Amino acid sequence: MTNILFTPYTFGDLTLPNRMVMAPMTRNRADENGVPKPMTATYYAQRATAGLLITEATQVSEKASGYMFTPGVYTEDQGRGWQAVTDAVHDKGGRIFNQVWHTGRVSHPSLQPGAIQADTMVFTPNGFEPATQPRVLAIDEIPAIVSQFAHAAKTAKSAGFDGVEVHGANGYLIEQFLKDGANQRTDAYGGDIPSRMRFALEVLQAVVAVWGQDRVGFRISPRGIFNDMYDSDPTTLYSQLSAALNDLPLAYLHIVEPLPGHPSFASQEDVPPVGPTLRKIYKGTIIINGGYGKETGEEAIAENAVDLVAFGVPYIANPDLVERFRRNAPLNEPDQDTFYGGGEKGYTDYPFMDEH
Repeated sequence: MTNILFTPYTFGDLTLPNRMVMAPMTRNRADENGVPKPMTATYYAQRATAGLLITEATQVSEKASGYMFTPGVYTEDQGRGWQAVTDAVHDKGGRIFNQVWHTGRVSHPSLQPGAIQADTMVFTPNGFEPATQPRVLAIDEIPAIVSQFAHAAKTAKSAGFDGVEVHGANGYLIEQFLKDGANQRTDAYGGDIPSRMRFALEVLQAVVAVWGQDRVGFRISPRGIFNDMYDSDPTTLYSQLSAALNDLPLAYLHIVEPLPGHPSFASQEDVPPVGPTLRKIYKGTIIINGGYGKETGEEAIAENAVDLVAFGVPYIANPDLVERFRRNAPLNEPDQDTFYGGGEKGYTDYPFMDEH
């Protein structure tokens, strides 16, 4: 097997030193106002050898939040908190995109996109509780949500990020519009596939208008069922969506599609993988995520199935994952009890190889 994971890759005017991406992972360590804490700068800077860092999902407004202690990117204080993060990453020579999201019905707020309650749990001040019954988002409220994404993109740009990734996966707001298992609207944003795609494309157009060419990514999970999500024909839906994305100057398309049998990612097992179909349609850079390791990541790139590979849990426990993969060194074991919430333990205290 070649060492293609460690070769440079360029999209637009941004050159990555390797093909390894740190996947966005919620860690629930912001303060009560959604401001990243100083330890967050340490956390991302420790992992700056990744070709690209993508932050944890970051809400675009107060009502976009679905979980306690997740960061925002819509206030000046939040922007200053993120500025400390981007400065720390850039001081280490890294590149970092900010993932922006709206959780939609996976929350407790009353402002929600659809009328079907999600059969899932959300992290509240009382611990994990069921998501509440949503209401249908009025059509005249949708432009304000699009504007929130644009405002968040501006805040992220002012905070020194290298780009943003729009979160359209894992059962949150944009996917709730996309998939017919959640979208029961009968207006211009529901029904046929072009109508269900409308909100996603409006958000992306608004964010691209802020950032310009090749600095906006988009994350999707075509067969994902996380947060009680489902679509009757994901291959057709995401084929049409990918074709439409070719008209936008995106940095990349980030596809969450787990390897067969991987236990960490639930998917529509009765539907064949959608990624190979999208590879033939989408003309830009593709990132894949879903239980990949060094060998499977190398194989995917060598076969030209993808351009970059995103690693999640391995990056939680191994800040020097690039070098560990390069040396075929053992990996630290992740402590799942510290994945969500807490302090430095299980966040910034995982040892580098030379510290053992």
